[in-house]
Amino acid sequence: MTAKMTPPSVSMQYGQTGASTRMNEMGMRTMQERAYKKRGEQYLLIKSPPASGKSRALMFIALDKLNNQGIKQAIIAVPERSIGGSFADADLTKHGFFADWRVKPQWNLCNVAGVDDSRIAKSKVKAVGEFLKSEDQVLVCTHATLRFAIEELGIQAFDGRLIAIDEFHHVSADGDNVLGRQLSELIARDKTHIVAMTGSYFRGDASPVLSPADEAKFEPVTYTYYEQLNGYRYMKSLDLGYFFYTGSYLDAVEKVLDPDKKTIVHIPNVNARESTKDKLREADEIMQSLGTWEGKEESTGFDIIKRPNGKVLKVANLVDDDAAHRDKVVAALKDPATNKDRDRVDIILALGMAKEGFDWIWCEHALTIGYRNSLTEIIQIIGRATRDAPGKTRARFTNLIAEPDAGEDAVIDAVNDTLKAIAASLLMEQVLAPRFNFTPKDQGKQDGYDYGENGYREGGKNIGFNPETGQFHVELKGLAEPESAEARRICEEDLNEVITAFVQDARTVAKGLFDEEAAPQELTQVRMGKIISDRYPELSENDQEAIRERAVAAFNLIQQAHKQITGDGKDDTPTANTALIDGVRRFALDVRELDIDLIDSKNPFEAAYNLLAKTMDPELLRQVKEAISARKTQLTPQEARELAVRAVMFARERGKPPVITSADAWEKKLAEAALAFQRYKSEGAYG
Repeated sequence: MTAKMTPPSVSMQYGQTGASTRMNEMGMRTMQERAYKKRGEQYLLIKSPPASGKSRALMFIALDKLNNQGIKQAIIAVPERSIGGSFADADLTKHGFFADWRVKPQWNLCNVAGVDDSRIAKSKVKAVGEFLKSEDQVLVCTHATLRFAIEELGIQAFDGRLIAIDEFHHVSADGDNVLGRQLSELIARDKTHIVAMTGSYFRGDASPVLSPADEAKFEPVTYTYYEQLNGYRYMKSLDLGYFFYTGSYLDAVEKVLDPDKKTIVHIPNVNARESTKDKLREADEIMQSLGTWEGKEESTGFDIIKRPNGKVLKVANLVDDDAAHRDKVVAALKDPATNKDRDRVDIILALGMAKEGFDWIWCEHALTIGYRNSLTEIIQIIGRATRDAPGKTRARFTNLIAEPDAGEDAVIDAVNDTLKAIAASLLMEQVLAPRFNFTPKDQGKQDGYDYGENGYREGGKNIGFNPETGQFHVELKGLAEPESAEARRICEEDLNEVITAFVQDARTVAKGLFDEEAAPQELTQVRMGKIISDRYPELSENDQEAIRERAVAAFNLIQQAHKQITGDGKDDTPTANTALIDGVRRFALDVRELDIDLIDSKNPFEAAYNLLAKTMDPELLRQVKEAISARKTQLTPQEARELAVRAVMFARERGKPPVITSADAWEKKLAEAALAFQRYKSEGAYG
C-alpha cells in the first residue's frame, strides 16, 4: 500500500472548556442565550458557526415573538429540503423553556415529495397562501418556495409575521438576486420581523449580502468560530492544509486518505480541470485503493471494503446518483443511529452533497479535491469536520490542488486556482482565530482581559486576551479612531468581511506571495485602502483609514503569530491551546514599538509563502513566480494617483519627499508613483 503522508498545515489549538455545550436554566447554550437576549429586535442577524445551535436559537426567538410580541405567524425558509429537518418538533419545556416547538405536518413543506425546481416550488405557493389564512403558527419551506410566494402573494401578505432565513449567505444585495430584492422591499415596508442566520456571512462571488442601508437596521448577534471550538469538550485542534499534486488526483488521494480517520471526500465537479470526467469511475478507484470490495450492506446501501490488514470499512457512496441507491444511503446517513454509533460508517464519498446542513459528528477529516469557487462552500465543507464528539480530539481540512504546469495551455487559470486556494486557507485562519479589539496606546486596561505575566503596563506593549469572549485587546500606537457609528460597527463586526475582499483579489495575493520587489505597504496601505474606499464610499477618509488599519492589523497579527509558532525550525504542530496567543505576544516582544507603521511594513502573505514552499516543488514554485512576474503591469493612472497621495503623506511625516534611489522599497515605489502621476497628469489622463 502507498505510504500515507500528512500535508503541511496551519494548526489551530483550542482549550476544551466545554462552555459552548453547557445549557442554562432554560435549556439554552451560550450562543442561543446571547441571541435570545436580542429577541425583541425587529431585524436580527445571527452570525454563528455550524453546530452552534442556530436552529434551536430561532425556535426560542420565534416562540417569544409568537407568544409575547404580537407576531401572528413564523415562516422559516431554508436553502434546500434536507435542511428543513433542523426545524422539526422539539420538546423545549423539558429543559426549562415556556413552550415547545411544534410544526404541523402539512406546514412543513420541506417534507413534500419532489425536488425544489421552479415547477415544484411554485406548486407549494398555494399551501403558503392557505397557511397565511389559517390560525396555525409555524411553516417551514425552502428559499425557492418563499421567493415564489412573495412574488405571487405580494409583500403585504407577510405583514405582522416573522420571516426567518436560514443560511442567509444565499441572499445577495445584487439586483439579480430575487430573494435579496424581496428582502429589501420587506425592510422598506417595515411591517415584518426578520431573523437572518448564517455561519458564513459573505458570498463566494464577492457580492455583498445586504446593502449598507439595510444592514444598518439589523442588530447583529455574533458567536465566533473560536468561541465555538474553544468551548468544545473533546476537540482541541483543527488543521488547515493544502497539498499540490501532479498527474491524476486519484494517486494523490491514496497518499493522504487515512482509512483510520473518519473522512468525507469531496471529488471535483465534472467540469473542473482536476476531474477525469467520469465521476463513477473516480469513486470506484478511491474505494479500490482502500482494499477489496465485498458487496453492499443491505440495510444501508453502504459499500463494504476489506482492508489488507483485515479491517472492514463501510463507505457511503453519494457520487452514485442512481435514485434508489442514493435514497437508501441518504436515509441511512440521516438516521439518528449514525451519530450515535461511531462505527456505523467510515468514509463518505460525495460530489455536491454532504456540505451545507449535513451532520456527521464523527468526521475527522474533510478531504476536498480541487479549488472551490466559493469561499462559503469551503467554510461549509470545513464545518462538516468541526463537530464535537467523544474521542475526537483533532480534525483536519485538506485541499488537494493540481500543480500548475508551465506547459499547460490554461497555465494562467491553473495559477489563479492556486492563488485562490491559498487565499481561502488564509481566510479560514482568520475566521477560526480570536477576534481583535484594537485601541490606541495607553487607553487603559479593559475588564476581563489577561495581559500576561507582567500585566498591563502603561507605556508598554499591551496585549490582553479574554478567554470568555475569545477576544484580543491590542494597543497600537498611531491608530486612527472611527468617528461615525457605521465605521465603529464595521470595526467591531465586519473586519473579516473586509479581509475576505482583500484575499479574494488575485492580483493582491500574487503580489504578496511572488513579487519580491513589492513593498508591503503596496498591499497594506494601497490595496487594502482601495478595497475599503470602494466598499464604503460614503464614509469619511478618517473612518476609511480607521477600518483599513484595523483590518490590516487583524490579518497581519494572525499571520505573524503563525510565523512565530512555526518558523525558524519550530515544530509545525503546536499543542498548547494558548499557542496563537503566545505567538501574538512573542511578535510584540520582538519589535521595538507596536505601532500601525510597523504593522503596515509587514507582508501579510509571508507566512503563507513559507507554507507554500513546503508543499510545492521548488522548480514549480520558480515557474509560478515567473508566470506571475510575466503578468506584472505598469501603474494605472488610478494607482498612480492613490500612491501619489501616499507620497504627499510620506513627505509630510518625514520632512522630505520620497527618493527614487532609496534602498527602502516603499519609498522607492512612492517616488516612482509620484513621477508616474505627473506624467499621466501632463498627458491629460485625469481630465
